[in-house]
Amino acid sequence: MNKLYPLKFKPRFRDKIWGGQKIRSVLGMDFGILPNCGEAWVLSGVHENETVVADGFLAGNELNELVEIYMDDLVGEKVYEKYHNEFPILVKFIDANDWLSIQVHPDDELAQKRGLGNGKTEMWYIISADEKSELISGFGKKVNQSIYLEHLKNKALKEILNFEKVEKGDIFYMPSGRVHALGPGILLAEIQQTSDTTYRIYDWDRTDENGNSRELHTEEALDAIDFNVYNDYKSKYARAINETVEAVNEEYFTTNVLSFNKTILKNYSHLDSFVLYTCVEGELNINYPEGSIDLKMGECLLIPNVVDEIEIVPSTDSKLLETYIL
Repeated sequence: MNKLYPLKFKPRFRDKIWGGQKIRSVLGMDFGILPNCGEAWVLSGVHENETVVADGFLAGNELNELVEIYMDDLVGEKVYEKYHNEFPILVKFIDANDWLSIQVHPDDELAQKRGLGNGKTEMWYIISADEKSELISGFGKKVNQSIYLEHLKNKALKEILNFEKVEKGDIFYMPSGRVHALGPGILLAEIQQTSDTTYRIYDWDRTDENGNSRELHTEEALDAIDFNVYNDYKSKYARAINETVEAVNEEYFTTNVLSFNKTILKNYSHLDSFVLYTCVEGELNINYPEGSIDLKMGECLLIPNVVDEIEIVPSTDSKLLETYIL
């Protein structure tokens, strides 16, 4: 069997009512004849939405096929034991040209009880944002289910939700159960559990070109929503150069931020996991024992568990999100 190597995948593009042109104009991806693009799925094991390998002898193979063939060599022993033949992480780039619907995701227990597969916990890294861009994360005041339903009925949800101004480099961790929405002018990278389960709570009374509203999931969402109020909705992390900075360390994934302007070496022999590099700034070369591969903003690279030593050589000031499962 040929040796595993760092893998890039062909993106899958999603036309969205709220999408724009930045997937093409900023990230340089060609989404073809779509009028706009809200999401580019650059690494996906979601059923019927799997990404396929772009280069090398494995070109054309779907991600989950590789997990089935290579098992712990690709993902690590503990990861394979837990997730079997489904790759556990989905990586997207999202362009919000308008408000996304206000939504919530169920946790694993609720999703599985309802036959929906995994729950959905995610994180957002803001690549760029307009000056007045903001997003919704959780509640801004203490409410209960009846207060929430009253505001929903009266189209007054904004009064009880927490709005956050955003700028480049901000990170927001979105656990399952947290009500959230992205506002216009935001381009981001999203790292999440492998799941496409969303409960849409409110869609700003929008209709499509045929005058139809999108489906809402008012009842289904009630059991999923976390009504608590939290002190900090934005993740704090050190803005350091040429070192590994932890941003999110949770059950479903750990994500570090690597900002660098010189060559750095990484050794992953201590990890029992794959590693993902999601490039959110710049351009670089990834050298590994058997070869080299380039990576630029808007791309994601899967480092198999069996590849321990990596040399990262930036062509310009660059930034990666480094993700694995502990």
